[in-house]
Formats: sequence, structure tokens, C-alpha cells
Amino acid sequence: MSEQQLNVQIEAVDDMPVLLAKLERMQVQKLVDQHFVPHGNWQGCSVGQATLVWLAYLLSEGDHRLSHVQEWVKSREKTLSACLRTEIRAEDFSDDHLEIILDMFGDDETWRLFDVDMTQGLVRVYDLKGNLIRLDSTSGSGYWQVTEDGLFQFGHSKDHRPDLPQFKVMLATLDPLGLAVGIQVPSGEKADDPLYIPAIDQVRQNLGRHGLFFVGDSKIMSFETRLHAVAGGDCYLGPFSKTQIDDEALSILLKPVSEGKQPLEVIQRKEKDIAEGFETSVELSGQVGEKEVKWTERRLVVRSCQYAHAATQAFEARLTEAASDLDKLNERGRGKEHFRDTQSLTNAAQAVLKKHKVEGCFCFTCEKSITEYQVRAYKERPAETRTEHEVTLRFKRDETAIQQRAELFGWRVYGTNQPVADFSLEKLVCAYRNEYLVERNFGRLKGKSLALTPMYLQDDNRATGLVRLLSIGLRALTLLEHVVRENLAKTGQELAGVYAGNPKRSTPTPTAETILRAFRNIYLTTIQFAGQTHQQITPLNDVQRHILTLCELPANLYDSLLPNLQNPYPK
Repeated sequence: MSEQQLNVQIEAVDDMPVLLAKLERMQVQKLVDQHFVPHGNWQGCSVGQATLVWLAYLLSEGDHRLSHVQEWVKSREKTLSACLRTEIRAEDFSDDHLEIILDMFGDDETWRLFDVDMTQGLVRVYDLKGNLIRLDSTSGSGYWQVTEDGLFQFGHSKDHRPDLPQFKVMLATLDPLGLAVGIQVPSGEKADDPLYIPAIDQVRQNLGRHGLFFVGDSKIMSFETRLHAVAGGDCYLGPFSKTQIDDEALSILLKPVSEGKQPLEVIQRKEKDIAEGFETSVELSGQVGEKEVKWTERRLVVRSCQYAHAATQAFEARLTEAASDLDKLNERGRGKEHFRDTQSLTNAAQAVLKKHKVEGCFCFTCEKSITEYQVRAYKERPAETRTEHEVTLRFKRDETAIQQRAELFGWRVYGTNQPVADFSLEKLVCAYRNEYLVERNFGRLKGKSLALTPMYLQDDNRATGLVRLLSIGLRALTLLEHVVRENLAKTGQELAGVYAGNPKRSTPTPTAETILRAFRNIYLTTIQFAGQTHQQITPLNDVQRHILTLCELPANLYDSLLPNLQNPYPK
């Protein structure tokens, strides 16, 4: 290039400095380099630095395909090098390099040690003193080859794709921010119930303490899981399934309520009645090794107002549809079935009730009738009188049975070993209703943010490594969101200017995705002319600088990249 030629290069900076700064504060690079040691042929940046850059790509682009990372890095080499204060080269992010990282992350024992150090470090740095842990699982489906004892297996699909092989993800999150403090990747054919005990053990190890409070769905309420929690000095909370406490058992519990002998406690949330209920208790015991464990379990019998109302409306709609379909059994005409005997008509009526899930809610009888009709003569056949046997359905609603069934709507029984002094009935109900916090993590993990599914990897070990890698990104998003929301709450402010087309709209609880999206269209421009190089980064606006303050990052984070760009990086 002659000295008079003008060369202009533009790199997209966007949210990379924010992401890399948050990941560095989580000490991801330090811990990865400490625990994951590559073989002697590894060249270029360290495993920790490569992991940081890959996570920045995953969080920024929402794409886990290995083949796209190298080109992405190539178009941002200067920016990434300035952010990490070392030389970053695109050739260090080939498929082979990234597969090596996944292989290392797929090693169970090495990951266990890394996960313990990272989790305890995050709890210490962010001063997270809570002890309420939420447990839940999800599945990821894909077009994989099923192998014996492999990760990808057929099983009960939460994606409603039972025709596809799947793997499972068991996640434990810490309230109130929903930080992932444990993740496991079991094979897809496994039931959920046995996954809870290993998850509890992992959380105990990661946090380095007992006295935790585990909250989950009905799967956590298997007796073995409850016994394991109590034996380890922890508490649990979850709803019993219909198998454990069926409608008959529930009716017995509710009998004192219908007789007016059991008063109900009204449960409020944000000054609004959301439920009512009462509690009882039972004494339980179990054997753990040679030790007998005894405890008192509180049984919370709770009726959700909103769920009861919705269930009643749906029940009435099903009753109406069932009555209409029963009427149609008596219709006569072309294409209509004629019932000649009571058994066939009874079977048809029962099928209608089963279809609408209203069995036992109608009383019906079958009336027989004989109809005579004339058949005219035709050729050699003489005219004659014939008879036809028909059966007609007579039915009516069984209001007593309907009322008995409706009285159970909205009621559910929960179990816990939490002392009354620590958690009242109202506090326990509200604790369970925050179960959506763990679901948000699944939404991020499988949605646009981290795009775990569809997964393109076929190797079991690398697929496990990818889920674990994404779990680090999941924690980064959670912590970023938590810090911003906490700082907004401290000042009583709301964040405005982050919604396209509506700059005045504000929110006290912005999501991590909204926060990162605010840093779009920031570019590094490099101009080479007459033997000189000039570099400039798009100036930040007031909203972006305000967000940096809320993120507890330097206001000059982007401006400080320019001196790094102009100086050589250490090898």
C-alpha cells in the first residue's frame, strides 16, 4: 500500500466490552485456565481466553455452531484483543480448538472441581446469602442417532416431540436472582424423580453448606428425595401428585372444611387475595444406612382462587359440550348411526363422557321403541308392514356429583419440613409461586439468548460440554440483570431509552437481553492514510453510559480500549 492510499476498516464492537468485563469479574478465564489444562500441542491464546471469546460470541449472537465462530472473531480481532489486552487471532478459534474445549468441559471430575470454585466465588463476590434453591428439569430434542447407553435417548418429551431422541438438563437455581448453582446433563430416557437426589448433592457441594431449602414440583416429593433432604439437614417444599394424594384422600382432608369445623386462612400477595387454606401435620420416619431419621411434615391444603375459577369455567364448558354430544346420539338421518340395543348406546354415551372428562356427571337411561313402516310392492315382492327397533337416550345432569367434583377444584396439598416459626403458610405458598424463576433460565437456555436447541453436535461428551459452557453464559446473564435491577431499586429509578420506537418507556426490571441490546451499533473505525493510523470508537450516548454505571462498570469502558489498541499486546 502506498502512503497515499486510504484504508478504512470498521469492526462491530457492540456489547463485547460489557460481556467480557462481566465474565472477567466472574473470574471465568482464571478458573478455566486453572482447571482445564490442554495437551502440549495447544497453541495461541489460553483456554480461558478462548472460552471468554466464545462465550461473548454465544451471548451476543445466540448461536452455538462451532463453524461460525472463526469468521466472527476474524471481523473483530482488534476489539477482542483490546478488551482482553492480549493478541486474539481468528485461527485460534477453528472447529478443532473449540472441540478440544468441549472435550475438556465434558470431563465430569474436572468440571465438578471447576463448578465448585466458580459457584462459591460468585456467591462470595456478589454476597449471595440466600438458601432457597429451586430444582427443575427440561429436555432438548434433536435428530440424533440413538446408541446404547448414549446421552441421546427416547423418553418423555417436555418439548412435545416423543418421536425424537432427547437429552435432559437438571438445573438448580438460587433465589432471589435465579442464579444457576448446579447443572446436570442426564440421558434422555431417565425419569425426573431420580434426578433430584444427585442435584441436591451437587448443590450442597457447590455451595459448601447445608441448611438449604429445596423447592420443586411434585417430582421432588418422592419419599426417597424427602428423606435424603432431611437426613442432610435441609428442608423441602413441593406439591403432592395425584398418585400420592388422590381425590378421595383430598375429599377426606376437606371434609372438616365443608362441615364448617376447619377455618381457612386467607393468603394475600401484593394486597390481593390469591388463595386460602389450612395445614395439618404427619409424623414420618425412614432409614438411611443404619440411622433412623424422623421428622414432622407439614401438609398444606391450599385452594388457589384463580385456578379454581378457571377450572370451574372449563368444567362447565365440558359439561355443555358433553350434553350436546349426547343429544346428537338420538339424531336420525342419513349418515347417522342407529342404535338397535341398549348396550351399544350406553357404550357410545360413556365414550362421550370420557372424551370430555365428565365421567359420572350425567344420569342416563335407554328407552326402547318399535316403529312400524310400510314397504311398497316391487316386481315380485308384495307390499308388507315391517317393524324397526330403536333405542333413545334420556339423560340429565347429576348435580350432586357435579357439586362434589367442583368442590375439589383449585385445591392442592403441599408438603414441607420447614418449621412454622421460619415459614408461615402464606410465606410457603408465595415461595412456591416463584417457581417461574427457574423456568426463565430454561427459556434463556433453549431460546434465542443461548440457543441450546436445536443442537448440532452428535458426540455425547461434547454435547455435555456445550451445555456446561452455556451454563456459564446463563450465569453471566443472570448476574448482569441482577446487578442492574438491584442498583435501580436502591435509587428508586427506572431505566428508560432502551425500547425501540418508545424512548420514554421505562422499567425498573430490565432484562439482560434488553440491557445488551442497548449497545448495538457501536463500531471501531480504523483509518490508515499517509503512513499514519487513526482509530475511533462510536461515542456512547447518555443511556449507554448510565447502563455502564448500573452494571458497576467504568463509564469510560469503551474509551479505554483506544490506548490498548495502539499498544502491542504481550504474547
